[in-house]
Amino acid sequence: MAILAMQAGKHVYLEKPCSHNPYENDLLVTAQKKYGKEVQMGNQQRSTQTSIMAIKDINDGVIGAVYKGEAYYSNNRGSIEKGKTIPVPKILDWELWQGPAPREAYRDNIHPYNWHWFRNWGTGEIHNNGTHEIDICRWALGVDLPESVTSFGGKYTFQDDWEFVDNQQVTFQYPDDKFITWTGHSRGLIQPTQPGRGTTIYGSKGTVQLDRNFYKLFDLQGNLIKSEFENAISATTDTTGQGQLDVNHINNFFDAIGYDKSLHAEIKDASISTLLCHLGNMAQDAGETLRIDQNTGKVLNHKKDMNAWKREYAPDWEPSL
Repeated sequence: MAILAMQAGKHVYLEKPCSHNPYENDLLVTAQKKYGKEVQMGNQQRSTQTSIMAIKDINDGVIGAVYKGEAYYSNNRGSIEKGKTIPVPKILDWELWQGPAPREAYRDNIHPYNWHWFRNWGTGEIHNNGTHEIDICRWALGVDLPESVTSFGGKYTFQDDWEFVDNQQVTFQYPDDKFITWTGHSRGLIQPTQPGRGTTIYGSKGTVQLDRNFYKLFDLQGNLIKSEFENAISATTDTTGQGQLDVNHINNFFDAIGYDKSLHAEIKDASISTLLCHLGNMAQDAGETLRIDQNTGKVLNHKKDMNAWKREYAPDWEPSL
């Protein structure tokens, strides 16, 4: 849809994940360059004022040399059961909804939200919510593509149609001993209790804790040095996540169109965070550490995993530029 919109002369606000597979990342970046349109991904925390303030402070050395970004998401999603084939609801255009995906019969546990857990349409929790937190870690550490990716996890809860892991630990390793971790607990809350989602950035002089609503600065002894809170609260773990951060991010998109302001999440950069999530899934499926070409993001040591670089498309639905 984003490519078709650009071809029609439109600017695009594109929700995350911006792609179903890495091949589509490349298409989006190429299309944006070709058609010259503004393309903003919906990783809204890039427009959160406290996060912008925190990244500036980190860049100014408030916690010294940063080395680790810890991203996490904690929820207690229930079972999606075993789906039953039923007539398509009258409100849904099932043919159009499936878009480029190979066609499947409509079942009662797919629409409107649980498609995230089916490989034909979705990309799992690391991409559903991890995109946000992993993106903030990248931003704070000033890194792009990793040297290697390792994933551990599994499906531990409920014998249902959920096709991805529901508990996952991924490590993205970078030069200079920097690394990012993703801890995803989709079905079973992280213990001891943590906020439902967020990031912690570690440096040689202290740490910064961030979520959609606040920025907290701690020294090495864990003493709270500074707290900053958003003026309006945004949701964190429901299925819509609405709040002031959406307004800020969309306003930034409009400002880029109307006033030539810089996008906070232009697709060229946002696609890198998206690719990290794809690589996390690919490493989980491979069952071993993947070595990554830092220029292209492609896997160097597990060639069969490159089959996941592109999907099978429904007839007449493969994107073209």
